[in-house]
Amino acid sequence: MRYIIIGAGAVGGAIGGRLHEAGHEVVLVARGAHYAQLRDGGLRLRTPDASLTLPIPAADRPEAVSLRPDDVLVLAVKTQDSVAALDAWAGRPVEGGGTAGELLPLLCAQNGVVNERLALRRFRRVYGVCVWLPAQFLAPGIITAPCAPLTGMLHIGRFPGGTDEVAARIAADLDKAYFLAPVAPDVMRWKYAKLLSNLANAVEAVTGSASEPDAAELAARARAEGVAVLEAAGIGYASEAEQAALRGERMRLRPVPGGDPAHGSSWQSLRRGAGSIEADYLNGEIVQLGRLHGVDTPVNEVLQRTANLFAREGRAPGSLAAADLLREA
Repeated sequence: MRYIIIGAGAVGGAIGGRLHEAGHEVVLVARGAHYAQLRDGGLRLRTPDASLTLPIPAADRPEAVSLRPDDVLVLAVKTQDSVAALDAWAGRPVEGGGTAGELLPLLCAQNGVVNERLALRRFRRVYGVCVWLPAQFLAPGIITAPCAPLTGMLHIGRFPGGTDEVAARIAADLDKAYFLAPVAPDVMRWKYAKLLSNLANAVEAVTGSASEPDAAELAARARAEGVAVLEAAGIGYASEAEQAALRGERMRLRPVPGGDPAHGSSWQSLRRGAGSIEADYLNGEIVQLGRLHGVDTPVNEVLQRTANLFAREGRAPGSLAAADLLREA
């Protein structure tokens, strides 16, 4: 199988880089200066154990990739970019006849829980991937993945549920590429658990921390609202103990020579001046479910609103005191 990584940022770049290193065919799809650097100088993947320069083929648009029947599409863009990416790729022809949407498996290696439903409108074969993969993308062509000995944990399963031979083959490839890749017939249960942890992303993005006392209180309140909402909605999720037992000692943050301090994906979006952020599909998911099921979610509402304001106005990450945000919440 060949892996087409649609969105070769932190998550996509780390997955694609590790798969290439393990001997698999990979194409990285990126834009702008990042694409130019990948094309001209390869992907620089920095880990605690090595700094690699990987000559992976790169493309800047769907039309630059001739799709084959053995291709696997890995969607790794932020959720706010999913519809545009899905529309661009679903109708692409596949060698021998048919389109990507009709024939090719599509993996949603993304935070949030709406991507799979968006994809299923356009692709017949959709797989959820629960991404536990600390990684950073702050400069063109460079991805930092600070976990070792494994780079990350990627549950994979069919959407809306179940498994198949393709999921097992992809998981086997990932297992050989420094990932723990359980095949999960209930993959969305794991993705809802990850959603709860991602509610702190906005806290870190706007205050610069999720562990300083006021920031930690915000994060704890946001999670408590999330738990209440999921219970009211009857949505199951994997427990923290379940997650920790599976990860064990196989994923530990370690210093990366020359690397920046670890920050989450929302912080990175503000740092790069991306102009958008995932808050509508993380905190906003809890807000929407709360409104549907009669649960108040004031902390997540404030976090969603504030993170979006920071992205629109180009504010620097960490430029709002957690105490001020806590008072507003």
